[in-house]
Amino acid sequence: MNKKSKNDLASRADRHLLYEYSVQYAASEIEFVDRTFKTLRGRRAKLLREDFCGTANVCCEWVRQRNGNRAIGVDIDAAVLGWGRDHNLAALSNGQRKRVELRCEDVLRVETAPPDVVLAMNFSYWLFKERKQLRRYFRRVHAALADDGVLFLDAYGGYDSFRDIVEEREIEEAGGFTYVWEQERYNPVNADLICHIHFDFADGSRMEKAFSYDWRLWTLPEVRELLAESGFRDITVYWQGWDEQGEPDGDFKPVTQADSDAGWICYISAEK
Repeated sequence: MNKKSKNDLASRADRHLLYEYSVQYAASEIEFVDRTFKTLRGRRAKLLREDFCGTANVCCEWVRQRNGNRAIGVDIDAAVLGWGRDHNLAALSNGQRKRVELRCEDVLRVETAPPDVVLAMNFSYWLFKERKQLRRYFRRVHAALADDGVLFLDAYGGYDSFRDIVEEREIEEAGGFTYVWEQERYNPVNADLICHIHFDFADGSRMEKAFSYDWRLWTLPEVRELLAESGFRDITVYWQGWDEQGEPDGDFKPVTQADSDAGWICYISAEK
């Protein structure tokens, strides 16, 4: 995985920690979900289920938000859940830890208490590459949600998403490193998309393919149609705005049309 000796920065780095610093903005994600659910339902959500939860960073942020909040994290990877227990859950108070339940199970089979909110973020649901697979997942979520529950997703696209490209971003945390996003291959025949995350360090070392993804690049119309077929109603797309410098401002608002940008990220809410 690494390109130098075992004493270089890449070899000593923790890939999960680097991912959380460079990709996952749990606090802003939870702020959006919490505010949007309150707007849609006129009450505060209490029970959140995070599918494909990985290190359960979002679950932990949710229980920090309010004393009454509870979270269920579901992921099929026991190792990554173990990392989450050792690092993220360990950082919680005893009372907060009691309000987080981690389940090493398949999201297509898991049975939980009816959550107010289900999250499937970081494009994780794109691993379902056939319509029948993704529809089955959406139907399972619809059945699992509380009577007024809401599913939240994210998606990305734009004309750069169909290209073989490499993008870099400098990250200051953890002593500083470079986050590298590589879209290695897109197949226009079936929309297969192979992507990798690499991490580069100041000593010239690299953590090669720290994370790799074999996805289908789902378009927004396809996702919205499958959600509707699965029983969801009032499906809303939230588009990110831009600041004066032309950078994303992190403020997502409901839209029915948007510009054809090179790259965009959006949220989706689907109401039961």
